Amino acid sequence: MPRNSTVSFKGNKDGISIYLSPHMDYHDVKEQLVKKLESTKQFFAGAKVIGFEGKELSKDEKDEIKEIIQLRYNMTIDEEERLKEHCTETKKHLVFEGIEEGHTKFIRATVRSGQRIIFEGNVVVLGDVNPGAEIIAEGNIIVMGILRGLAHAGASGNHRAYVAAICLQPTQLRIADTITRSPDNEKTRPMIPELALIKDNMLVIEPYLPSR
Repeated sequence: MPRNSTVSFKGNKDGISIYLSPHMDYHDVKEQLVKKLESTKQFFAGAKVIGFEGKELSKDEKDEIKEIIQLRYNMTIDEEERLKEHCTETKKHLVFEGIEEGHTKFIRATVRSGQRIIFEGNVVVLGDVNPGAEIIAEGNIIVMGILRGLAHAGASGNHRAYVAAICLQPTQLRIADTITRSPDNEKTRPMIPELALIKDNMLVIEPYLPSR
């Protein structure tokens, strides 16, 4: 992304990052952003913004930019960007500690392909998580069925969080900043309860054996 521009855009398969020059006054940068979007509004209509780079914006300034791109130019803000902003605004969101007890969201349905669940606590799914679905939780993730989609527990940085399911077959599994993917040639896993957690800085999956 060119850093000598006042405003520039960088796109990838996930969406668009907007670069705002840190060397210019906010009002001048905002004016240049509006001019660029106005001249390309048909191209960017419906586009997803996944982040802002360059200039450090205050909460009010960022809120104003988001309002402009959403309401005036029909662009959207990615949910992970919203969660990231929320974490930053609260001192990088004091890592969620309520994995033993705390806010919990219960979903009494199968999470289908294309659905994304993001929650600032624990998530319990009373059903399956299909391929193409995503669960992102700051606490634990428990699936009372087959987990075939993406699961990210401890999203605010809690390495003690875990993912549990009746059958773990995720396309991607992540706890805090530790990530793993299912091998392409992996055979179907047995239909037994399993637990994914971090041990010795590695993400491991083991049978769930409750204490007697």
